[in-house]
Formats: sequence, structure tokens, C-alpha cells
Amino acid sequence: MRYDQAPEPTLRGVDLEIGEGELVLVIGRTGSGKSTLLGTLNGHVPHFTGGQLSGRVEVFGRDTARHRPRDLADVVGVVGQDPLAGFVSDTVEEELAYGMEQLALPPATMRKRVEETLDLLGIADLRAAPLRDLSGGQQQRVAIGSVLTTHPRLLVLDEPTSALDPTGAEEVLATLTRLVHDLGVTVVIAEHRLERVVQYADRVVEVVDGRVRSGAPAHILADSMIAPPVIHLGRLAGWAPLPVSIRDARRAATPLRARLSARGPAEPAQFPAEPAQLPAEPAQLTSASRPSAQRHRMHHVDLSAPSASRGSSRGFGVTARKLRVQHGRVVAVAGVDLTLPAGRVTALMGRNGAGKSSLLWALQGAGTRSGGQVALTDGTDPATLKPAQRRSRVGLVPQSATDLLYLDSVAAECHQADLESNRPAGSGAALLARLAPGIPGDRHPRDLSEGQKLALVLAVQLSAQPEVVLLDEPTRGLDYPAKERLAQLLRGLADDGHTVVVSTHDVEFVAESADEVVVMADGDIVAQGLCAEVIAASPAFAPQVAKILAPVPLLTLTQVRAAFAELQV
Repeated sequence: MRYDQAPEPTLRGVDLEIGEGELVLVIGRTGSGKSTLLGTLNGHVPHFTGGQLSGRVEVFGRDTARHRPRDLADVVGVVGQDPLAGFVSDTVEEELAYGMEQLALPPATMRKRVEETLDLLGIADLRAAPLRDLSGGQQQRVAIGSVLTTHPRLLVLDEPTSALDPTGAEEVLATLTRLVHDLGVTVVIAEHRLERVVQYADRVVEVVDGRVRSGAPAHILADSMIAPPVIHLGRLAGWAPLPVSIRDARRAATPLRARLSARGPAEPAQFPAEPAQLPAEPAQLTSASRPSAQRHRMHHVDLSAPSASRGSSRGFGVTARKLRVQHGRVVAVAGVDLTLPAGRVTALMGRNGAGKSSLLWALQGAGTRSGGQVALTDGTDPATLKPAQRRSRVGLVPQSATDLLYLDSVAAECHQADLESNRPAGSGAALLARLAPGIPGDRHPRDLSEGQKLALVLAVQLSAQPEVVLLDEPTRGLDYPAKERLAQLLRGLADDGHTVVVSTHDVEFVAESADEVVVMADGDIVAQGLCAEVIAASPAFAPQVAKILAPVPLLTLTQVRAAFAELQV
């Protein structure tokens, strides 16, 4: 498959056969061609995208070269990366029914399937809600539901769990697994968060430089650079065969846990939790009350020397008091008191619809605020600043990141970011190359993969180097190497004294990058503390390494590698 004006084919020499009732996981680097491969299954590629497709793609006996997407709608259901872009109705219930209306199903059948899907995905209370008022995760559930109501024989999903909280992702994947096992539906999923999906897959298809290879999950992941923590831990420990599930990994890890436990008790974290009572004004903090610089990653092992600037020279970065956000009758943020220190990375977590995005927008100053106050270090309320001033003080990368892209090339976006941020020419492009190498400067932003678009928006927003950096689901569409580079970038910003707040459902990213975690539910803060204390104590938020090695208090592969080195000394 070669797109118009592309120098090289996106896919080449692909021979792949998928059987009925098979759950296939498609993996690969950001921009490797996964979405293109999925698009060929319903004729979206090339009928909508253009380009030249050579060879033959046949779906249930229908050649996609002669059958357009509408001719395959009765057998193929597709959920894209951007749910909002695929919606055609105004409310949840209307969207669930739309596909069935196009297939001319009887009204009684439509009503029954809508009710079943509302209950199946846990969105019955949202039936009359406007689609644009939903959180990103809620929109993703509706998008999946709108396809399930048509009862397709082939279900194609492009990153279906990227905006879902851990519990919601498990529920959706359990639903898909039941469709495969109970009804013989064929499911093809492209996903970057392999730790969520790989244990459900019958087969893994890896896309590398336009070519594909397929096989059993353990076989493909054994030497793939795209692999979840459980695989990397298995490689490090020398387990054979490699486990792909937490249960199998815990069985294999029994001797390893014994060795790690023999090292003796772990030293407690060296910086205190935030005080329960917030100080009256950020400026009144004394040096003794400020958190010190040591990170949760330094539990047990000295991974790096603390930066002198972390949390020590610039006080608290942003403070919210009695902050309230209300959308109509819905209270999204319910009188929150929150202090976010400079020099630290804080993760904002919670189920879909908990109020995380509303809180970020209120902190940034451009969002709705129904009550309360927000103050930066010098007492300035971001809401009182002009957009140009606010850009240098509080930067926000929203969930719908592509809304910020409006020029006709990647190079133009980066150049404009340099101009608006008063940065040297080439700064934005260099930052983009660090996050997602290899994106051509003349490529139109709308022609990028979702992960590449996100990397571009991150480069545009972070080029201003704002004092406070707010990111809403910044890892959607990013592969593991890209997320590692993003984590390094955010740690660097924190080390330089910036306040970094990341709203995310990606527990693995949080374990690697965050100092503190704030958990929200129903618009309120229900937990706040050191990363190791908050996420390890929760079955929903615990990363794979913590689940496998518990009760050994290690969260990340970085900590495990350091512990291995310690054992060998």
C-alpha cells in the first residue's frame, strides 16, 4: 500500500490470514502502518484515503477493491482512534442506534440492542447525554457500543482502551473476549498499551518497516522492541517460556521474589507527603515545609542524584482553593483544595468522568470555573492573563490535541511555535525529533498517525517552556520508546523547576515518571500521596511489576534492574 506522494510504501508484501473467532493483536512503533493495515479490512484504505493498493484483501468472500466501506458495513465494524471524529449523532442513545438504522433493522430489535449495550458497557446513566459533553473515556465506550449494536462478524478496533481507566479497559476487553469465545466474532485490535491486551490475544501481528510477521504472543514478543513490562521482566529474569499474563508471571517469579526479599527491608521515601492543611498563601512556605527532591524511584536503590532545583527554589507552582466546576447540572469539580509543587511530576488519576480534564482546564485558566481561586507562585490567577501571556505561564496539552493544529505542514507548525514562544529557530522541530523521530517536515499534520499528531502538539506546547505544564492523556497513541522519551522530557522539566501535572490512565507511565499521585472520584480528591504508596496499594492502579513481585516493594523495571545489580555486587 502506497499513499499518494509517499516516497515509500506504508505496507509491502503483506500475507496474512485471520480465522473466524480469532482475537488478533496488531503491534508496532508509532506511525509503522498499523492503522493502514486495519483500514484495508473494511475498504477505508484506499477508497477513502486514496493511494495505490496492490494485491488482494478479501473479507468474508468480498474483495475490498470492489466493495466500498458501505458495502461491508453489515459484516465489519470499525472503531477508530478518535471517537469524536466518528460520531454522527447528538446523544449517546442516538449514536448507538444510528448504525442499525442504516442497516434497516426493525425498531424492536434496535431498542433491545441499545438497552443491552448500555448495560454491557456501563453507560446506561448517559443515554440522553450529549456526546460532546462526555469525557474522552466515556466517548470511547460509546464508540465501541455503536459498533457492537450492529453485531458485526469482524470487529476492528484502533486503540480501543487508550482513553479508558484500568477498570473500564478490563470490562471492555472482557466483553470483546466473550464475543470471540461465545459468538465466534473475529476481533482485530491495534494497541500500544500491550500490558492491557496481550493476555487476551490468540495471535500477535507485528508491523515493522511496512512488513508484518505473526505468531503466538510469547514468540513474537520474545525479541520485539515493543513489549509490555511483563515480557521485559521475563527476559531480565531468564524465564522460559516467557509469560504474557500476570498469573503466569507470578508463578515463574517465586524464586525471584525470594531473592529480592532477602535483601532486607527497604528504606522509606526521603520526602514527606504534603501536609493535610494547606498553608494560607504559597509565599508563606518556609524551606523546612517544602518537599525535598528525592523521587519515589530512589526507593531501595540510588538511581540518580537528586537535582538541587527540585522543589527547593521556586516554592509551590500552582494552588487551587475551593475550586468548583459545574457544567449545567453536572458538578465536575466539587470544591477542591489542591497544591501542586514546582519541581515535581504529579499524576492525576481516576475513573472516566471523575473530573480530571475539567480540573486541568480550570487550573489553566481558559476553562469553566464556577467558584474558587487558582494562583500561580506569584499569586497571579491564570484566568486573568491574556492568551499569549498564559502560554508562557501555564501550558495545556488537551485530550483532543489535534484541535491545536491549524497549519498545512509539520515544519510550519514547529516554526510557528518557535515564533510564538520566542525560541531559536528549529527548537520545536528538535523537540519533535526527540519525541517521535522520522516525521517529514512537509507532511500535513492531518496525515499523521494519532501518536505522531500528539507528539507534534507536545512539541508545539512544550516549546514555550511554561512554568506549569498540564497534560491530558499525553500517552495516547505513543509506543513504549516514545513514552520513555516523554517521561525523560517531563523529568527534565521538573528538574529545572517546572510544575508538571499529567492526567492519565497509563499506570505504567505513572510508575516510571511521577513523584506524586492525586486520585479523583466524582469531582473530589479521594487520595493523594507518594506514587509508590498510592498506586501500589490499589489493584486497579498497580503496575505489572508491582503485581508480579508483590510483596517486594518494586514498581518499575528500572528499579528491578538496579536491584539485580545490587544482588550481583
